[in-house]
Amino acid sequence: MKRRVALLIEYDGAGFFGWQRQTIDISVQQVLEEACAKLNDGNPVTCTAAGRTDSGVHAYGQVVSCDLPVTHSTFTIRNALNYHTKPHPVAVREVAEVDADWNARFSAIGRAYRYVISTRQARLVLDHGRAWHVSRKLDVDAMHEAAQYLVGPHDFTSFRASSCQAKSPIRTLDRLDVRQVGDQIEIIAEARSFLHHQVRNMVGTLKLVGDHKMKPARIANIIAACDRSAAGPTAPADGLYFTRVVYDPDPFSSR
Repeated sequence: MKRRVALLIEYDGAGFFGWQRQTIDISVQQVLEEACAKLNDGNPVTCTAAGRTDSGVHAYGQVVSCDLPVTHSTFTIRNALNYHTKPHPVAVREVAEVDADWNARFSAIGRAYRYVISTRQARLVLDHGRAWHVSRKLDVDAMHEAAQYLVGPHDFTSFRASSCQAKSPIRTLDRLDVRQVGDQIEIIAEARSFLHHQVRNMVGTLKLVGDHKMKPARIANIIAACDRSAAGPTAPADGLYFTRVVYDPDPFSSR
């Protein structure tokens, strides 16, 4: 007999070809599903994620739903999965029982991402692969001003990947804050859902503002253009982190 569980997981995306299972390259989904199969007498287990992160994107707040035998406690599931995912950089932080119709993707009412830009002059060592290294100061105040043009409901065609499969480019961005923290710039994005590459394309455009290659007010024209070529480049995956998924009620209410 099975019951549905929610898994709160974190991973370093540098060594993976994204979340989604691939035929050739290793993915986070593959590692997690193979670990889950160990708890299911070797039988396949399908894991559904709240968001399909790209190659190189990290997470410390990804949420996954799957069905596992009722004989295992949530404590046992967490410890066993963390054993079976080794040596891959994937860890289950928490496990919670949920209703049979609960779905990590479709039950979510909000998602949050954090993007990190390092502006220090020296090359990155400990943060290599975990931040976009720009190595010069950016105008953070101008970037934050520009970011506010993106908050609210908009047609984000100018900020979606050409391969994006979403039926509609309309999204409501609840928050887009830019702040300096030491020698790093943090960009926090929150919305119910995002288009493919939306956050990275917004960051790439805001970086142009920080370089004084674009005025903050120009963001309004880019939105109105509904043309990907009107916006800036796609920021590297290295600096992007999937930080949080919002549910009501939250299965991990003890966090």
